[in-house]
Parts: sequence; structure tokens; C-alpha cells
Amino acid sequence: MKSLKYALCASVLALTCATSAMAETQGYGDCQVTGERGTDKITPAVAGQFTVIINLPAVGQFNGDTPDTIKDGYEFCMAVNIAHRLGLDTVKLVNASFDSIVAGQNKDYDIALALISVTEPRKKVVDFSVPYIQSDNGVAVKAGNTVTEETIKTSRVGVQAGTTLVQFAQETLKAKSVDVFDDTASMFTAAAAGKVDAVMTDLGIVLGQVANSNGKLAVVGKYTTDRPTAGIYPKGSPNGAVIDKVMTDLTNDGTLKKLEAAYLLPSWGGLSPDSVPVWKY
Repeated sequence: MKSLKYALCASVLALTCATSAMAETQGYGDCQVTGERGTDKITPAVAGQFTVIINLPAVGQFNGDTPDTIKDGYEFCMAVNIAHRLGLDTVKLVNASFDSIVAGQNKDYDIALALISVTEPRKKVVDFSVPYIQSDNGVAVKAGNTVTEETIKTSRVGVQAGTTLVQFAQETLKAKSVDVFDDTASMFTAAAAGKVDAVMTDLGIVLGQVANSNGKLAVVGKYTTDRPTAGIYPKGSPNGAVIDKVMTDLTNDGTLKKLEAAYLLPSWGGLSPDSVPVWKY
């Protein structure tokens, strides 16, 4: 049986294909690929590689502080599996700000994976993939902080630039004070330091950051949403339909469910999203 082994290049994270007589296919870190290599084809943005735009930190999704330290994670291993089925030997990760991703400002990439909600305004500047996960919006606070469903509206709330939570905090919650942060890391750092009373983002990211905070943070609530989470393609990308087909195959054959069990649940410290109280607004 042919298998792929992946290696870390010095300057970028690259997944290098090789053949092996091993009975099981293994990828770099904990990533394992399923299905046959090269069942589908695209003309990638950069010849010979699958280029993925990401937004760090993303505990559980891309486990590592920088692109060249990513070893595993749900979205990472999904990207590995997409590349495998496209017959591409290299996966390159490029870190970018979230607002630049949803504004369609990045170039020369095949897909962006950053737990992105599908919205009509965003559709004007980027194309979306088929949805691959459904998630709610979580609320995190400094451990011991007593922000509640009722008091959050009179609290100082932190959100990340470019996310749907900016409008939600300002216009739906009508929070007393809304701080907009450039990136996820600075937002959670501010929460842990007590500079904001609460922060809001995708529940999966909240659970991962709380579990990784050594007790400095706590998750206190979630707001349900009917918006699906999808990848982003450059507007007009000719590869979207093919990658959509691969992602649908990964869903239908159970690969994504296996990745969820392997990387998301452990990264959340055993706390199930279902156990987080639903807050109303």
C-alpha cells in the first residue's frame, strides 16, 4: 500500500510526498490521510502545492504558534486530506489577519480555513466552499469574573476585527463598550489580564483557548447561530467546484468526523459544546 510521509521544511510548512511499504498511511504529526491519492485534480494557485491561508492562534484547528510549528489539528488535517486527494505533494500554510481573509485581500492561495461564517456581504468579495462544520459563538471571561447573560450588555466586550461578532456586539447586544482587536491572541490576552470583561468568537476557538489558558480563562455562555462555517476561495476561483467535491467526499466517508474526534474534543479539555449554557439576546 502506498502512503504519504510529510516533512517540515526550514522556511515554510510543507508536506512532502513519499512512498512507503507501511500498512497504514501516516502524515506529519498526527495527520492521517484517507482515500486514494490524486482522485481529483486542480490547477493550484502556486504550481505543485496546495496553499492554505490561516489565522493563528487556532487551538484544535491548527495546533502551533506559527505556520512552521503546526503539527496537527482539525482544519490542518482536513487540508492535508484535500491535498492528498488532489494529488498535490506540498501544503503551504500562510498566516494572515482575519479581516484581510474575509475582505478578499490575499492572493495566490487555494483556500482559506479559519472557521469563517458565511455572510451575504462577504460573498461579494470572496467565494465560499461547501460548509464543513457548524458552530456557535462562545463567550469567555477571566476566571472568577461574574459576567452573565444579563450583565454582558453593560460590560466591556472584546471582539476580533473582521468577524461577525463586531456587528453582533455593537448592534444586537448593544454592549456598553466594545473593543475590537486585530487578532485572536491579543483579544484573549486582554481578557486574561482583565482589560475587557468578556470576549466573543467562534465557540470552538473559545473552548480551545480556555483549555489552553492554564485556568486563567473560563467559558460562561454561547449564542447559537444558524450561519454555517466554510472555507474561502478567491473570487472567481476555477477550483472551487473540485475542492467542494473533495470536501463533500471527506464528509460522506466519515473522515471529518474522525478528525473532529481526534482533534477538537481533546483540545477543548473534555468540555463539550453542548454543556455550555445558551444565552439569549
